[in-house]
Amino acid sequence: MGLDIKIPIGLMFCILGVILTIHGIITNGNVEMYEQSLGHNLNLWSGLAMLVFGGFMLLTSSLVKKKKKE
Repeated sequence: MGLDIKIPIGLMFCILGVILTIHGIITNGNVEMYEQSLGHNLNLWSGLAMLVFGGFMLLTSSLVKKKKKE
């Protein structure tokens, strides 16, 4: 069966992670925006976490494809 859900999930998390990371970097100096989160830039950290998770999903899908070919 050729259906691998990890590829679209990994791409979605990577794209959203890039958007959140860029937004977190751009708004890093805005103290008022991060007042509710006790001064932590949650956009930046959650974007980086989403990038890592999306990359992990894409990596595991490519490793599974290589194992199936052998």
